[in-house]
Amino acid sequence: MSTAPSERAFIPVRIAVLTVSDTRSLADDRSGDTLAARIAEAGHHLAARDICPDERATISGRLRAWIADPEVDVVLTTGGTGLTGRDVTVEAHRDVYEKEIDAFGTVFTIVSMEKIGTSAVQSRACAGVAGGTYLFALPGSPGACRDAWDGILKAQFDYRHRPCNFVEIMPRLDEHQRRK
Repeated sequence: MSTAPSERAFIPVRIAVLTVSDTRSLADDRSGDTLAARIAEAGHHLAARDICPDERATISGRLRAWIADPEVDVVLTTGGTGLTGRDVTVEAHRDVYEKEIDAFGTVFTIVSMEKIGTSAVQSRACAGVAGGTYLFALPGSPGACRDAWDGILKAQFDYRHRPCNFVEIMPRLDEHQRRK
């Protein structure tokens, strides 16, 4: 089992949160609030926060803008990962990924099954990397955001987490671009 030993110093990460919704505003964005609170509680920085409609080009455009922003290390989106016609967040994410983090969806399903049983199959949560930035597409419910953060992301964005974590490889995410 992995641990968070104290011999390593914590390194805060800059995380942007994008809520994908045709109906939410910042005033009633419970999923975005959940993620923002957990980011702060963990000692990370909320680099940016926004809401955009369920439009593939708009979502991928926002992702590309944050990927290009040196003040953003991670983008968490919430919403649009389901099966309905308006759920296009996964497609927008895949439009920009250089590499997909395949195991994220699998681990998220395992974590979700503990809470919601077989209903977990209705989520298409996914993750990837582009331009040295981590990108995670989470379902739109506050519970799913809690599950993803508490069950996976909190540990993976803690440099002290062993045996490995996302923070320790961040400097090498875009090394292929530097070798040209």
